[in-house]
Amino acid sequence: MFIPCDRGGGSAAPDFKGFTLLMPAVSVGNVGQLAIDLVISTLDMTKVGYFYTDCLVPMVGNNPYATAEENSTELSINAEVYSLPSKKLVVLQIRSPFIKNKYRPFCESLLSWVKSSQCARVVLLSSSHAYQRDDEQLLGTPLRYLLTPDLEKAVGGRMQELNWKEMEKVAAYPGISDTDKVLHIPGGGITKLLFTESCSKGIQMAVLLKFCSEGDNIPDAFVLVNYLNEWLQLIKSEVNSSSQWKIPSSWRLLFGNGLPPALF
Repeated sequence: MFIPCDRGGGSAAPDFKGFTLLMPAVSVGNVGQLAIDLVISTLDMTKVGYFYTDCLVPMVGNNPYATAEENSTELSINAEVYSLPSKKLVVLQIRSPFIKNKYRPFCESLLSWVKSSQCARVVLLSSSHAYQRDDEQLLGTPLRYLLTPDLEKAVGGRMQELNWKEMEKVAAYPGISDTDKVLHIPGGGITKLLFTESCSKGIQMAVLLKFCSEGDNIPDAFVLVNYLNEWLQLIKSEVNSSSQWKIPSSWRLLFGNGLPPALF
């Protein structure tokens, strides 16, 4: 599934042993993907490979993190891997939606790669429909987290120190029975499946998510990446400041180009 970049020397695949894998779910508002963009751009991460998969809609485009004309014509595809060895961080960015009925094969291939590459843990950035929250979820912060049992043992205490709020389970049959509770992440894409599969396979995974609505989700991305930074300390924190993150050049096109001045 993972194909390393050909640097011309036929070098071996990069070593991710002990690294943290950071990735987005393709979820409501694309908040996780936007947050990943901020991480890659700010940390100036190096592209080390890509995922070859038939589970995502094919796409190709220009370099989304171009900093000059010289590197603006580099091509990017639907699933690419970036690395920062100094922080033991590897990032998978997903840029296109999943093909119908391909969630499970993708999750199986991804978790198999996580195990074979010996990544220490996976952090999944996601989002969920704000309008489908239950009464309890309407209170307090719109941010939530989930930890698999294996990761709970390692960092559960840290989450308590941060005063983070764990994702609540909701009634399986609202209005009929409140005793049966289930994990429900509407609009979360692969989030629930990937989390439950990681639980069963003994993989250390954290899910960080934000309740949001479709629209201009750039502010949601800044909130989510600041939430991530509280824990992992990827950059020096400036009290939830958005200015500390470097906006990638591709964001200028998020809502298309402006109207041509000649029209006025």
